[in-house]
Amino acid sequence: MRKFVNFLYLALMETNGIYDVTIVGGGIVGLATAYKLSERLKGKGLRLLVLEKEKELAFHQTGHNSGVIHSGLYYKPGSLRATNCKKGRLELVEYAKKYKLPHDVCGKIVVATKESELPYMEKIFQNGIANETEGIEIIDPEQIREIEPYCEGIKAIWVPCAGIADYRAVARQHATLFEANGGQVELDCRVNGFEKSSTQTKIDSKKGLFKSRYVIVCGGAQSDRLARKDGLDPKMKIVSFRGEYYELTNKEKIRNLIYPIPNPAFPFLGVHFTRMTDGSIECGPNAVFAFSREGYSRTAFNFKDTLTSITHPGFLKLASRNLTFGIVEQWRSISKRAFLKNLQGLLPSLQMDEIEMGRVGVRALALPSDGNMIDDYLFVHNDNSIHVLNAPSPAATSSLAIGAQVAEMAVERFNLC
Repeated sequence: MRKFVNFLYLALMETNGIYDVTIVGGGIVGLATAYKLSERLKGKGLRLLVLEKEKELAFHQTGHNSGVIHSGLYYKPGSLRATNCKKGRLELVEYAKKYKLPHDVCGKIVVATKESELPYMEKIFQNGIANETEGIEIIDPEQIREIEPYCEGIKAIWVPCAGIADYRAVARQHATLFEANGGQVELDCRVNGFEKSSTQTKIDSKKGLFKSRYVIVCGGAQSDRLARKDGLDPKMKIVSFRGEYYELTNKEKIRNLIYPIPNPAFPFLGVHFTRMTDGSIECGPNAVFAFSREGYSRTAFNFKDTLTSITHPGFLKLASRNLTFGIVEQWRSISKRAFLKNLQGLLPSLQMDEIEMGRVGVRALALPSDGNMIDDYLFVHNDNSIHVLNAPSPAATSSLAIGAQVAEMAVERFNLC
């Protein structure tokens, strides 16, 4: 009898030490997933955990992005980016209102400055119509000046549903609600690897071993490495590009958001003007190769990240196809005058002393070996884990929708209800 009691005691101790679901990654997507999952499983007595490697939440791409509430103009109709952008944006705005988070649905203009840009502007406009982007319209030069008095263009798309948000505050709110639902968040807890069995995963971390029945990995710029540590072949590698900003000192020249018509041959949107929720105005970003996946300075360097990128066939193919663009972007990184000239395409009156060097962001691209970047959200899984391998912009705008999607996936795959 005593042996049975001891066995039962040890079994209960083992069970109590196991989490039901552990989310690896405390960026906005990981936290939205944690929050949505905790809502789905509320009252079921399941133990949920978030592990974040930094000492604060939303430190990486979430905390270094442009703060834009995206409208869905650019994404392929029917794609996850398109559908989640609209659904997520509408929910985000209501969420920000409810919890009094800094945001403003102020609208933006996407401006054509020369005749050669008009056909692609029309294509973007029709794409926005297909994605049911509310209220968009083509406006003329006089209407452009009514919205942004210092901006000059021959035509533009007015996008009234676009806006700005403080995404760090949004992410922190996700965490607050997750913890209110009984979830646990561990900071300064880098995940080093996974040891799997048929019933659980042992997660090796900076704070020791965590046992979990199921794991959801939202690893951001480390997503490919974490997938490999979990025994998956992601068939791609993350390559990061640094985006450098200048800050506008003369705030009277920009009211809200001004974007250029993007070059369809270039995989980035081009430099633009963004009013942030704190009232500052950012100009940028450019897009240059980042020598560190998570380096938020112009001189950041990580040998492992650099070697991984420059030896990846996908990066070499992407770089060779965009060599001219790369040289131009690199020159703009070095030359403030070249950066200014690019900005003057939208604001001709802008002067050198009206911009000063600002912050740096990093965008993680998921590149397969063919060099064609994965242009949509990508989820992979094995028996007891789900990995968010690719969540490019507008992931912050879409976080609540993505979180709900991954939570639903987990409930179904892991039979949690």
